[in-house]
Amino acid sequence: MTNIALITGASRGLGLALARTLAKAGWRLVLTARGTDQLTRVAGELGATALPGDVADPAHVRRLVDAVPELDLLVNNASGLGATPLPPLANYPLDTFRALLETNVTAPLALIQATLPALRARRGAVVNITSDAATGAYEGWGGYGATKAALDQLSNVLAAEEPDLAVWWADPGEMNTSMLADAIGAEEAAAATDPAKVATALHDLIRTRPKSGRVTLQ
Repeated sequence: MTNIALITGASRGLGLALARTLAKAGWRLVLTARGTDQLTRVAGELGATALPGDVADPAHVRRLVDAVPELDLLVNNASGLGATPLPPLANYPLDTFRALLETNVTAPLALIQATLPALRARRGAVVNITSDAATGAYEGWGGYGATKAALDQLSNVLAAEEPDLAVWWADPGEMNTSMLADAIGAEEAAAATDPAKVATALHDLIRTRPKSGRVTLQ
């Protein structure tokens, strides 16, 4: 039986690296991201199905669910950074924060809810990509970190409510990605870990299937 995964935010960074790793391991992939051209190229490279769109759009969530009547793995990797340069909470734009909550918390929950029947049928797994900003008090990271803290607790409760599934909220650590470059600058981001290395650790997690919980990947 071929394993089937749905990965959000799959056109770059960790999502792309994980897609490449799983494709090499023989998984069938359904990939989504907002950038149509880049996602199409990635899907062509990997022999995957590309469904570009915004995970915060309910109509797009329905399209994704229709594409995965059978599902072994959901990876909620798509994420927004929020306001940049990273502002203190004292003047964090509230409209931006509301939009960030929609992308980083509500959209993953919506996709989880929609795919649960398929995941339950195959005793599948959910990976929610979190951050050390969910637990650390880093200046400027309050908006982003608050959304990831919410995702952590959502994952924690999901694991308790769905004991037949594996649910991991995985902290990848600092990676050399465009998001980190937007946050701290390209030069500093370039010194961070290659997402491919983190993807290998994440694949090991999926393959060995430890008990549900919060996991640090590096």
